[in-house]
Amino acid sequence: MKSPPAPPRPDLIRRPAGGFGWLDARLLHEHWLSEIGPDAIAVLVFLVIAADRRGVSYHGRDRMALALGIDLARVDRALGTLLTAGLVAHRPWRRNPREGVWQVLPLPGKPASSAAGGQGAVSDVLRDLGFTPPGENRGS
Repeated sequence: MKSPPAPPRPDLIRRPAGGFGWLDARLLHEHWLSEIGPDAIAVLVFLVIAADRRGVSYHGRDRMALALGIDLARVDRALGTLLTAGLVAHRPWRRNPREGVWQVLPLPGKPASSAAGGQGAVSDVLRDLGFTPPGENRGS
């Protein structure tokens, strides 16, 4: 068996220190990344690196938006996408159902195609969480 190539900087090999988040390689190999899109990828990475050993993060949506340099509406859509895909779970706080505990979940089976899931599923999740999905009037 052939040895893997040496890294370009063998003197700088990463080693876990303190908190340690990890991403399942199936996100790449099973096409999850293309399925969920760039904003959901960014939010997922944030949740993974902010999570404790159980995959739980207590960071609010506004803090996610600030840390990622994207607006709150994009964070909300990304969280809706992640919820619909079964990649995260959310337990709201009693005072504010939009905020709460976020948990990164083990990867489910392969993702459904974008055409099968569609915008309707994300909109339904956002509506269930008390958000106004994109393209809907708040007064309706």
